[in-house]
Amino acid sequence: MPPGPRRLAAGNGPLLVALVLLATVTAIVSSLGAPLVPAIAAQYDVPLSAAQWVLTATLLAGAVSTPLLGRLGTGRLRRPVVLGALVVVLAGTLLATLPLPGPAGFVAVVAGRALQGVGMGLVPLALAVARDVWEGERLASVVALLSVSTVAGAGFGYPLTAVVADHLGLTGAYLVGAVLVTVTLALAWRTLPDRAGAPPHGVDGVGVLLLGLGMVSLLLAVSQGDRWGWTSYGVAVLAPVGVALLGAWVARSLGVARAGGTPLVDLRLATRPGVGAPNAVAFVAGVGMYGLLTLAVLVVQADPARSGYGLDLGVTAAGLVLVPYALLSVSGSRVARAVSRRWGEQVLLPLGCTGFGAALVWMSLAHHSLWQVLGAMALGGLGSGFTFSSLAVILVPRVPAEETSSALAFNQLLRYLGFSVGSALSVALVDAYGAGESGLRTALLTLAGLYVVLVAGLLARRPGRRRGTSAPTSAPAARGGPGGTPTADADQEGGGARTG
Repeated sequence: MPPGPRRLAAGNGPLLVALVLLATVTAIVSSLGAPLVPAIAAQYDVPLSAAQWVLTATLLAGAVSTPLLGRLGTGRLRRPVVLGALVVVLAGTLLATLPLPGPAGFVAVVAGRALQGVGMGLVPLALAVARDVWEGERLASVVALLSVSTVAGAGFGYPLTAVVADHLGLTGAYLVGAVLVTVTLALAWRTLPDRAGAPPHGVDGVGVLLLGLGMVSLLLAVSQGDRWGWTSYGVAVLAPVGVALLGAWVARSLGVARAGGTPLVDLRLATRPGVGAPNAVAFVAGVGMYGLLTLAVLVVQADPARSGYGLDLGVTAAGLVLVPYALLSVSGSRVARAVSRRWGEQVLLPLGCTGFGAALVWMSLAHHSLWQVLGAMALGGLGSGFTFSSLAVILVPRVPAEETSSALAFNQLLRYLGFSVGSALSVALVDAYGAGESGLRTALLTLAGLYVVLVAGLLARRPGRRRGTSAPTSAPAARGGPGGTPTADADQEGGGARTG
């Protein structure tokens, strides 16, 4: 650990502001899609199915760039990678503002949204910077804050985008995003520490290609299946191709690691005790979170005369139901830290997943008025605050310092995959269960069932850290074995994350 960054910790308020902005603004910019789809379809005279590519392009770019940035952003390259990625995001927001007519304008928006998706890979790098600078209980608090900032940013981004677009149009919405990114870039330029003495890791180019193509194929099949048809030729080809490519990537990564090289993601580390469970939770919680958000927005906007359920409210109201989710996510992360100090971190993930499951049950039973939907979203936000703020807190002390950004990027990638699956699965389940009121209720209860299984698995794990143990520490304290690899004792601390 270079001494320079650590000495900054005592008075590093500006850096903390920069990191929070980095996590929040990139989430807000990434949300500059869903509320604008109808307006984009109308302005560029394209069908809604085509306009949905402003969402798909961002998701695909984020899925490819997240593990790549996580590996590139190690050692002395961390600062230039963060700044360079912010420049790419800024270029994407500006590209989307160009007043080009017809097809050229639509292509520019989709391309801009793809560039904005690169920002989805910056949060693991922000967490890695925090590990360099803070330690002890302060590190745990900062990591929790950064983790939940992404959720809060997405929650606030939806209504903010809707309101700005209503008053300033599409160009105004993306210009506001550009201003936010510019401020973040300027602050990051001034405050991000250098790690001049830390050598960067190499990048496995073949691994990047296999993982990128595999994720793109699989996510295209999942995200477009509802529009193309789940038995369509596109889905039938892309899904197995994606699985095969990901299988080849797993084999490649394990082979590189056995040969003493540096894989894109160290899968041996990703599945070890103390790390495997948070990775599993990231995927399942991502499915449930986006399932809840998707169906809540659907309920608020649906016409009961046509769908058999719904409140028949507009886009702005649909965006506003995410506000209590975002607020309670932030509050939940604060409560989670207090609970962790009192009862230990082993209770955080079970409590968070229980909150998510309870929100889905609430929504299934009571969704006939706006306050009922708001209540379910608030409860889901509380579960989100516990869950997503805890994942990185549990992971950071259990991976070597030099693997922090890569390990967290893989966790983030699993979360994004869960988001895509949850968004598509929730709507598909409603249709599969016969649509209407009964289809909606059964779909929500099915998603809640995922959390029942997940909580049961978490409670069945071998218990670990108890009340009174120390908070997650900085990188040197987390190391116990040669080469900075955490020891078995370090792995067993925080049994909330222990598998097997």
